[in-house]
Amino acid sequence: MAVESRVTQEEIKKEPEKPVDREKTCPLLLRVFTTNNGRHHRMDEFARGNVPSSELQIYTWMDATLKELTSLVKEVYPEARKKGTHFGFAIVYPDPKRQIYRVKEIGNTVSGRKGADDSMTLQSQRFQIGDYLDIAITPPNRAPPLQGRMRPY
Repeated sequence: MAVESRVTQEEIKKEPEKPVDREKTCPLLLRVFTTNNGRHHRMDEFARGNVPSSELQIYTWMDATLKELTSLVKEVYPEARKKGTHFGFAIVYPDPKRQIYRVKEIGNTVSGRKGADDSMTLQSQRFQIGDYLDIAITPPNRAPPLQGRMRPY
């Protein structure tokens, strides 16, 4: 007989996050892949042990916010510092049933502007150590990407 969970998405989101003591907790290595065309990488770029070449390695904690991660990316890419630059975040994770990767868009930030997703954390989005973060960067002079504008794989 099948067992179903009756926990709703609202109840999951209401679970209080445990703050991370950054003085006592070892940071994790976050492998971040970026594009500057406003679109996320294709999932086939992560196939068979390969990864895209645009990798940043960031040491951080599970309570890192999207705004905090945006600041770290801007340190490496000066062109992304321009006001109005759009950052689209997605988690890339292995499918446990098949030997492919899946993607879950989690939020957006904009340089120089406050946004609803700024305080979203990796932990709140069920990021698992070993997952990748894919960030689609759109310069301010280009139209912001539409929701769900990912390239098919």
